[in-house]
Amino acid sequence: QVQLVESGGGLAQPGGSLRVSCAASGVTLDNYAIGWFRQAPGKEREAVSCFSGGDGSTFYADSVKGRFTISGDNAKKMVYLQMNSLKPEDTAVYYCAAVLSYSCVYYYHHEYQYWGQGTQVTVSS
Repeated sequence: QVQLVESGGGLAQPGGSLRVSCAASGVTLDNYAIGWFRQAPGKEREAVSCFSGGDGSTFYADSVKGRFTISGDNAKKMVYLQMNSLKPEDTAVYYCAAVLSYSCVYYYHHEYQYWGQGTQVTVSS
């Protein structure tokens, strides 16, 4: 049974940092790419980043490039998203998701097979 559990969300001030984590079970990061998505109220769910333990590839949305860093630990089945220089527009529920893929080549939420429950990230002064 595949399970993804996010943790680490919370409140940060603009310019601050947060790290969200995704604990995966029932999958191996060698065969599954892990994506981070976010959804703000009234908006579509959008891809933020992706990590593949298979070929080490990563993906970042233009809106987070240079501010967010994704990393993973295949042995621990953990994927982390370090978010720096946070902006109010980063406020959203952040979800991790898994897709059977050796590489980060999927960018749309409907392509991912498994989802976590989400963690709230709020950026506000």
